[in-house]
Amino acid sequence: MAHVRLFRHYIHVPFVILGLIDLVVLALSFCIAVFFRHFGDVSFFLDNVQFLLPSAIGFGVVNLLVMVALGVHQSKLEEGMSGMMLRTIFSLILGVPACGFLFILGDDWLWYLGFSDILTSASVVGLFLLGIFRLIFFSVAGKDAFKRKVLVLGAGAKARQLLEDLRTPFNRKGFIIAGFVPLPDEPIQIRDETLLLRPSSLYRYILRHPVREIVVAVDDRRKGLPMEDLLECKMEGVRIVDGASFYERESRKVALEMVTRGWLVFSDGFSVSSVSGYGKRLLDVLAAGTLLLVGLPLMVLTAIAIKIEDGIKAPVFYSQERVGLNGRIFSVHKFRSMITDAEKNGAVWARQNDSRVTKVGEFIRKVRIDELPQIFNVLNGTMAFVGPRPERPVFVEQLTEKIPFYSERHRVKPGLTGWAQLCFAYADNEEDTREKLRYDLYYIKNQSLLLDLLIIIQTVEVVLFKKGSR
Repeated sequence: MAHVRLFRHYIHVPFVILGLIDLVVLALSFCIAVFFRHFGDVSFFLDNVQFLLPSAIGFGVVNLLVMVALGVHQSKLEEGMSGMMLRTIFSLILGVPACGFLFILGDDWLWYLGFSDILTSASVVGLFLLGIFRLIFFSVAGKDAFKRKVLVLGAGAKARQLLEDLRTPFNRKGFIIAGFVPLPDEPIQIRDETLLLRPSSLYRYILRHPVREIVVAVDDRRKGLPMEDLLECKMEGVRIVDGASFYERESRKVALEMVTRGWLVFSDGFSVSSVSGYGKRLLDVLAAGTLLLVGLPLMVLTAIAIKIEDGIKAPVFYSQERVGLNGRIFSVHKFRSMITDAEKNGAVWARQNDSRVTKVGEFIRKVRIDELPQIFNVLNGTMAFVGPRPERPVFVEQLTEKIPFYSERHRVKPGLTGWAQLCFAYADNEEDTREKLRYDLYYIKNQSLLLDLLIIIQTVEVVLFKKGSR
C-alpha cells in the first residue's frame, strides 16, 4: 500500500515509515546521550531504562514535529539528501529549546537530567544516526518494491493527462504504470512504448502480469466498459479506481479536466459536521491569537518602517474588498507594500519584480509580514486561519466565467494560509489560478482538523524558506 488516508488526507506510506524510523532513531539518540552522561554501565542502564522512555519519546516527538513543520522529509524529492540533512540540522537546533520548554512543563513526569547538556548531545548523536538510517532507507525505498503496479484502462485525453501530470517527482508517485489499455474505437493519445495491445481478457492479463490496481481513465464511459472483466479482477483482489480519484490521491489536487458535477456529488468528501465546524473555529481563534502575540512586535516594527520610508502621513494599512464565504464581500486588511497610488488605473494582477512595490514592501512580502493584519479578519470570523486565499470581486467575476468550478472555492471561508499556498507558487495569471484551484478543491473536499493543523505547521516552512512568496 503506497498511501494511507488519515482524516481524509492522503499520506505517502514510505514517508510515514521514514517518520516512524526518525522517531525511533531520535529516541535512541536521547538514550545514548543519557547513557554516556549518567550511566556508563550497560546492565545498570537497562535496569532503569523504563524511567527514561517518556523523556526519550518526548524528545523524539518534539523534534519530529519540528521536522514536519520545516518540510524535512518532502525536501528529499526537490533538494536531494544534502538539502534534507541541512533542514534536519536546522530542525534539531530549533528542537533544543522546544524540548527544553517541554521538559520544564513536564518535570513531574519527564526525567530532569540537566537537560541542556543532554539535549545538545542527543541532537548531535541524532544527526549522525539519522543520516545513516536515511541512507539505508532510501536505498531500499528507491526500489520498485515500495511501488504499486498500475494498469490504466483508457488511452485517450484523460489517460494522457494522468501520464503527463503524475510523472513529475513532485507528485511523489508510489506506483509504476504497467501500461495503457485502449478501448475499441477510442482515439489514442498515448505513445506506443506505454501502450498495450488490448488483451482478450483483463483478468487473464493480471494473472500473468500481477497488477495491484486498475485505473479507469476513459474519455467516454457511455461507449461501455468491460464490467464483467473488471469485476473478475476486483474479486481477484485488484483494486479498481476511477481516474479522477486516482489523480486526486497521487497528486493531492483535483483534476479539473477530469471531473464532472456528478463526480463531485457522488465522490467521498465535501462534508463538514457541526462538531468539526466548532473545532475549526476554536483552532482558528487559538492559532490567530497565538500568532498575534508572537507577531505583535513585528507588526509595530513594520508600521514604523513604513512611516520612515514613506513619511509620517503615509498610510500603514491597506484594505481591499475580497470575496468570502458564499460569495459575500468583506474587507481584508494588509500592511501597505505598494506605493499609495498603485491602482490608480484599476485592479491588475501582482507581478514578479513589480515596480509598484516599495523597499519595505518587498521585504515584508518575502517573509509574509504584510499578511499579519488579516489576523483580525480571522478573529472577527470573516476569514479562517486555513482556507483558500480570498480574491478580489473583479477577478472572481472574470475567473468564474473562464475556469470550471471556480465558484466552489467560496463554499468555505477564505484563509490566512492554505493547501494551495503550501503546494504551489504565487498565482499571477489565469493558468496559475487554475492550478491553484486544483489544490483548493482538494482542501475543500478533504478538509478536517488534522489537515488544518498540518497546514498550519507546514506554513512555518513557507515563511522561513519563502516558498510561494512573491
